[in-house]
Amino acid sequence: MSNDKTFKIKSLYRYPIKGFSPQLLERVNCKAGEPLPFDRAFAVENGPSKFDSQNPRYLPKISFLMLMRDERLATLHSDFDDATQIMTIYRDGKQVASGQLTDPTGRRIIEQFLSAYMNFSLRGAPKVVSSPGHSFSDVPVKCLHLVNLASVRELERTIGRAVDPLRFRANVYFDTDEPWEELSWVGKQLSTDSITLSVIDRTQRCEATNVNPEKGIRDMAIPTTLQRTWGHSDFGIYAKVASDGELVVGNELKLNL
Repeated sequence: MSNDKTFKIKSLYRYPIKGFSPQLLERVNCKAGEPLPFDRAFAVENGPSKFDSQNPRYLPKISFLMLMRDERLATLHSDFDDATQIMTIYRDGKQVASGQLTDPTGRRIIEQFLSAYMNFSLRGAPKVVSSPGHSFSDVPVKCLHLVNLASVRELERTIGRAVDPLRFRANVYFDTDEPWEELSWVGKQLSTDSITLSVIDRTQRCEATNVNPEKGIRDMAIPTTLQRTWGHSDFGIYAKVASDGELVVGNELKLNL
């Protein structure tokens, strides 16, 4: 008899520009060793950085606009079109900028808007950067970020107020009904009928989770709460795509024990 455990994929998200709003997905094709297509494919330099598009490498997120320091980003809603690679940015439901991120003119339109809107956060002129195949993840390895909604509910119980799961900026949200069990899955595999994920690490949280993803204000102290209550600041897990396949909302994930 198998002891494998199954649970549902509740939602899928990607973040085309690092630090900006997520895009909800219903299904997504994944490649082994790669992040979700177009996830963190672009970033905005906060002043000059050492990013080289011809020789891309991992840089710490402080090099770019990001929620940990630039919470006003959360007041913007962005929409990205795969086919055209046009990013459209909205503020209070109104379009404020739109440009093709692979075109110099399109990037300048976005940069000019951010130069004015994020003026107080900038250390220099903002610059949209990218390189084919590169992902501006918070960690050097190309992977997916997964969060257990049962752990979100337990955090809500401890804090005594609702916690929007989008504070954790995960790619995959699932629900096991048992909080924190995912933190023990490092070294194990998750699978559906078409794909296998290898869990590689726990996710250490930063102050970006304190930012309300709708209002763009700091209204919680999540890493502090985690550390004070559970003795660590981990929330969620990282997993590498081990085989090509598809992730679909509503499908079952199986923990291979």
